[in-house]
Amino acid sequence: MKKTNLAQLKWEHWKSPKGRFQQAYKNISGAIGDVRNGWPKKGHPFNLELVRVPPGKSACPFHSHSAQWEMFVIISGTGTVRAGKERHKVKAGDALMHPPGEAHELINTGRKPLLFYIIADNPLIDTYHYPDSKKWGIRQPRTIFRLTEVDYFDGEE
Repeated sequence: MKKTNLAQLKWEHWKSPKGRFQQAYKNISGAIGDVRNGWPKKGHPFNLELVRVPPGKSACPFHSHSAQWEMFVIISGTGTVRAGKERHKVKAGDALMHPPGEAHELINTGRKPLLFYIIADNPLIDTYHYPDSKKWGIRQPRTIFRLTEVDYFDGEE
């Protein structure tokens, strides 16, 4: 058994060059053996993070996965989820699931930080699509491209 304590994990910070996308997160599954891109040889095939998004910011760009499922459990704050062509308000206590193929983005539309857990199954093979910027990505090796490889935030801000 592997064990960790959330209070002992440090917040890691991530943001886009112009700051539209921003979050702090605690990599819970990493602390108990998630070896990114190492599964199935070592580690485990899912990830769990505690994520905090500042008011007015988005956790990440609007995207979909070809194989990965993502589940969000809202702990505190309020936000809006873009799911395909729809928008849904979310608040503490809400849980939502994005299946493969459904484009999604979580935006903090409240006045306080939006805090949530994200659980993903990290399939071995996955591609992702960014409809707003017309980009694609491949999980392994991590590559973002249009007709040629581009930077992750290209066309997002």
